[in-house]
Amino acid sequence: MKRILFLIAIFQLTISSAQDLYLQCGNIVDTETGKVLKEKTIVVSGNKIKSIQNGFTSGSGDDQVIDLKSKTVLPGFIDMHVHIEGESSPSRYLERFTKNPADVALQATVYAERTLMAGFTTVRDLGGSGVNIALRNAINKGIVKGPRIFTAGKTIASTGGHGDPTNGMREDLRGDPGPKEGVVNSPEDAKKAVRQRYKDGSDCIKITATGGVMSVAKNGQNPQFTIEEIKAITATAKDYGFLTAAHAHGDEGMRRAVLGGIKTIEHGTLMSEETMDLMVQHNTYLVPTISAGKAAAKMADIPGYLPPVVAKKAREIGPVSQVTFGKAFKKGVPIAFGTDAGVSPHGENGKEFGFMHEAGMPIMKTIQAATTTNAELLGMKNELGQLKAGFLADIVAVDEDPTKNVATLEKAIFVMKEGVVYKE
Repeated sequence: MKRILFLIAIFQLTISSAQDLYLQCGNIVDTETGKVLKEKTIVVSGNKIKSIQNGFTSGSGDDQVIDLKSKTVLPGFIDMHVHIEGESSPSRYLERFTKNPADVALQATVYAERTLMAGFTTVRDLGGSGVNIALRNAINKGIVKGPRIFTAGKTIASTGGHGDPTNGMREDLRGDPGPKEGVVNSPEDAKKAVRQRYKDGSDCIKITATGGVMSVAKNGQNPQFTIEEIKAITATAKDYGFLTAAHAHGDEGMRRAVLGGIKTIEHGTLMSEETMDLMVQHNTYLVPTISAGKAAAKMADIPGYLPPVVAKKAREIGPVSQVTFGKAFKKGVPIAFGTDAGVSPHGENGKEFGFMHEAGMPIMKTIQAATTTNAELLGMKNELGQLKAGFLADIVAVDEDPTKNVATLEKAIFVMKEGVVYKE
């Protein structure tokens, strides 16, 4: 009798798993053509899109229907620059000494879920303590809710550089971190650091090619790698199949990163027109992170929120990012979508669409930057970034047509990732 009941249960489970979801959509955004299509039904089977049908269809009696007839439906958004482990606060610099890895991990699960609920079903995490790798694995196993994560693990920097984890510490705590910790000072060090990231389980490589705003170091824009070191990183990264990214505010460090073979320049704040031309020539992408620039500038105006050395840099560099992005876009620099969430609040990633549009980028192109462009950069162009048969069922919906009101992209009212509904 028990065996019969077991077989019945298995049979019912099989029938249930075979059910399809029919998403009846008032509008869908075709990110491949840049058009908004009316009255379509997306059929989801398992974790993939099975088909897209004209009109509102509902399948058989066993299939589930989700009514999105008054909504606009898009592919899940992709943010190419987040720091999922933390978020800016007045206590953030102290927390380096008070939080255990378990504390960081538990807080990161909150940021991950907040990001997913905002409609960002995929992110590239560009540097943390290494907890980001464990978080990615936990999400992949279904232990916690969050976006699909491609993570750099720990950033690669030079001694005293923007990504040196011991910046700002007293002398007896600083030590002499090396490639394992993400600090390099030669091409040989650089190669070892990339291979260590591979060993750790990273998905991509992030370097800090110039000084930065949020680190406790004086200069926010000086070059911090030689071209030879950068070339050693990119050549080794190519051997291991890693996409490379370079944090860069200052122009000279940016120029070296482009010539050294880095694929995406993060921030690009003080980029010259000559470097813009170089990026066009080398097909190097700018990830503008306007959200972070605006957030840093606001924090600098709050007394005591940032250390004085950081606040000074934030006032100088933060307000420039949107202006530079507008010039780079007009120059024809390839653009990818990224926010640097963690500096700006997690879950507010969608504001970047509006900031990019304010600077002169058409709304549809901002959407394509966060979908088809980013999917291609991640090597997922046949799986992510489009609502198309055979693609993973990463699907979001918003209340209005975003091509008429970009602000609607700030609030996803429906979120599906790989066929699982997380927000409805």
